Amino acid sequence: MKKDELIQTLEQTIENISDFPIPGIQFKDITPIFLNPKLYEAVIADLAAFSKDKIDVVCGIESRGYLFGIAIAVALDVPFVLIRKKGKLPPPFVSEKYDLEYGTAEIEMKVGQIKPGQRVLIHDDLLATGGTTEAAAKLVKKQGAIASQFSFLIGLKDLKGEEKLSQFDAEVYQILHY
Repeated sequence: MKKDELIQTLEQTIENISDFPIPGIQFKDITPIFLNPKLYEAVIADLAAFSKDKIDVVCGIESRGYLFGIAIAVALDVPFVLIRKKGKLPPPFVSEKYDLEYGTAEIEMKVGQIKPGQRVLIHDDLLATGGTTEAAAKLVKKQGAIASQFSFLIGLKDLKGEEKLSQFDAEVYQILHY
C-alpha cells in the first residue's frame, strides 16, 4: 500500500471518541485497524521500513505498544522486549518513575534482555506528552543501550511529545499527525 493510501485509509478507519476517558479528550480508537488484516499488514510494513537495518531490538510500551511492536520485531527479525507497568515483571528488573498530569507512574524492564551498545527502537501506539516514552528511553539507557529510534502510529502535535524526546538525539517517526 502506498504511503498516501495508507494515511487516508487509517484516517478513515481510526475512530474519534469524544469525551473519553474524561470530558475534553478526543480519544483515537485504533481497534478498527485489527478488523482489516491487510491494513494491519501495511502499518507493520511502514513502521518496519523506518527501522530496517538501523536497530538491534524493539521495545514496546505496555499495552498498546505491544500490538504493533511485536510484529515490527518479527518483520525485522530482531528481539522484542516488554516495557511493563510497575509490579508486572519478576525480578531482576530496572524501573523508572515519570510524572503524570495528576501524580506519578512507574515502568519496568527485565535486566539483561537488552545489551550495552544495542540500538533500540521504542514503539508505542500514540505519542502525546512523551512522558512514558521518555521514561522508557531512560530504562534503555540504564542498561547501556541506545534509544536510537522512536515510532508511533499516531502523534499529537499540540502536546509536544516530540520535543521531550529530542534530548535522546534519536529519529522519531509517526505515521499520522493530529
